[in-house]
Amino acid sequence: MTDLAKPTSGRMPRQIPYIIANEGCERFSFYGMRNILTPFLITTLLMFLPEDMRTGEAKHVFHTFVIGVYFFPLLGGWLADRYFGKYNTVFWLSLVYCAGHACLAIFEDNVNGFYFGLFLIALGSGGIKPLVASFVGDQFDQTNKDKAKVVFDAFYWIINFGSFFASLLMPLLLRDFGPAWAFGVPGILMFIATMVFWSGKKKYVHVPPAPANPHSFMRVARTALLARRDGEGRPGLMVAAIGAIGALVSLAMIPQWGFVIAACMALVLVMAFGGIGASMQLDRARGIHPDDAVAGVRAVLRILIVFALVTPFWSLFDQKASTWIVQANAMTTQVSLFGWTWDVIPAQVQALNPLLVMLLIPFNNFALFPMLRSIGIEPTPLRRMTAGIVFSALAWIVVGYLQMQLDAGDALSIAWQIAPYALLTLGEVLVSATGLEFAYSQAPASMKGVIMALWYLAVTVGNLWVLIVNASVKNESVVSYIEGTGMGVMAAQMYFFAGFALLSALAFGWYATRYKMVDHYRGTAA
Repeated sequence: MTDLAKPTSGRMPRQIPYIIANEGCERFSFYGMRNILTPFLITTLLMFLPEDMRTGEAKHVFHTFVIGVYFFPLLGGWLADRYFGKYNTVFWLSLVYCAGHACLAIFEDNVNGFYFGLFLIALGSGGIKPLVASFVGDQFDQTNKDKAKVVFDAFYWIINFGSFFASLLMPLLLRDFGPAWAFGVPGILMFIATMVFWSGKKKYVHVPPAPANPHSFMRVARTALLARRDGEGRPGLMVAAIGAIGALVSLAMIPQWGFVIAACMALVLVMAFGGIGASMQLDRARGIHPDDAVAGVRAVLRILIVFALVTPFWSLFDQKASTWIVQANAMTTQVSLFGWTWDVIPAQVQALNPLLVMLLIPFNNFALFPMLRSIGIEPTPLRRMTAGIVFSALAWIVVGYLQMQLDAGDALSIAWQIAPYALLTLGEVLVSATGLEFAYSQAPASMKGVIMALWYLAVTVGNLWVLIVNASVKNESVVSYIEGTGMGVMAAQMYFFAGFALLSALAFGWYATRYKMVDHYRGTAA
């Protein structure tokens, strides 16, 4: 094992600017459409619904879309790792992505056509999501791996650069020129992103797809679950079977829960119980599979525990584009600063998030982290992620307090949302930017695309928690209980999510003390 932080002599790869520029345009396109999706649904596409149902349905559509975006990385990672490689998979799914944007612009007043466009964007955006980040990592080896952190930070910075301008401009386009232009412009940016990525084709390091591996993760896990030992039962297999039965029960609940909640819950149960069962009997795979393959499976299972404990963070973070916008709609939108007064479109408040990210990344790297090291505290990736989950919980305590003031009839300026945005963004920088590097560095070479996909799957599970909580507050007994406390339903949900995140931070911090970092960068330059 080598030291990930040790300085190396290799130069920065010259092909990196193509990937960074592609990511900036692609993120403008994605956040440009995503950040106006909730207000567009409430004010235009869902006008056929009764007024008191539009907000709930808009939040349901939004989080269902996000679930799709972060589920399809599984497909993209599998296709890239096994068949087409990262470059080809990214290029062709980017064209699907462009087609989805075109559908949004064309079918602005057609529910089925618009939802089909959302599906194509979820497929394209989700499919390429784990690959672009891991493609960045492929451009580095042991000679220049220390520069990878700088590039991952730049990668995350350019994401937010594109998101910032998209958050400011797209609400204006939606208001002044209508949905066709507001959804069409992001599509143009996505096409530019695709062409920029294509133009660097001959300069990239292309890591070929891994051949069929008789000692792959799934084969080792299956061997572990099915292997027998004289005089011993198979408790791991029983645990996995309980997960499979639970998944079938979940699927049977589709009429009551809806397809998305039932299918995602089934996936979670299979993965969780199957992983626990495999870990219980993993030593039985030794002798049938090489020791390094068995050790690799154990490493992946340990990584998945980290990913699972991050899911509550995503249930908080992604609601800034749904629940927080709904709250902003109830606030006064006139803002004064240094003698200037202007009106803010509620959806534009989301621009605070990428703006703060662009400020906080250099602040953390050049001020906060060096200061912590100077007093003997090393900001390791898992420590940063633990702190990030805590900051996200604090953001939701603040936004819950603001909601209680609104419920009491107080007039609040939209500027009050700056405080929770600042806390949530600090949490995002510590969790998400760190997680990209963590996921790549900890992934075995043959599974980098899939491991990155599983990192993004944590976002799917986080949004699943949102759908479940939103569905539960439609229950009359739950609503009656909340109202009996004297608290509004929306404020109660906000405090619930804050408590959820704090509990997960405790579990994450405990597990972080037991996790040992490894180094899975390439050994030599390609």
